[in-house]
Amino acid sequence: MKLKKQHSPYISRKITKDIVNSTFIEVRKEKSFITSECERILNEDIQKEIELDDAVDDLLEKQEEDIEFYKADYRQLFWMTKKRMANDFGVNLNFEDRFSNIAHLIMDYLYEEDFIHFTVNDNQVKNLISESISGFIKGYDEADTLAYEKIKTYKRKLIPGTEDYDLVFNRLYEEELIKKGLI
Repeated sequence: MKLKKQHSPYISRKITKDIVNSTFIEVRKEKSFITSECERILNEDIQKEIELDDAVDDLLEKQEEDIEFYKADYRQLFWMTKKRMANDFGVNLNFEDRFSNIAHLIMDYLYEEDFIHFTVNDNQVKNLISESISGFIKGYDEADTLAYEKIKTYKRKLIPGTEDYDLVFNRLYEEELIKKGLI
């Protein structure tokens, strides 16, 4: 699943929660500082992909006439172009490798800036953070579906995209994430 900026606060809180509850990591700064740095690192990675997507869109937009003339599948062209340009933007499209890389960046930063301390192998800490990200992503789909199903049962019909809908959906979504222990 593609990471989105609206996911980063939730993922950051999940990472922080898992770090704080870990038996092999000593936390040396407040949870809020750890969460904000995790979110910053996640957002930087997400921003790279957004910039890649924009560049691919711009490139394909310039070729729009040829795409229409050859009746090419835009989504397929987008994906193929994105794969070719990913290295130039520093984006890893393999989610497992990407999450591992993000986890490594987070671990390195938190350790170097003395947010955390550990005496175990680096891989154990990196794996904990990587599993936090992967665990959130897996639970996200379930929580999203459950929140959507609940909102459909409301007597007052909410229109997707409205402020009321977004407020109710986000509240239900957060409740489901809490029930799943993701935040």
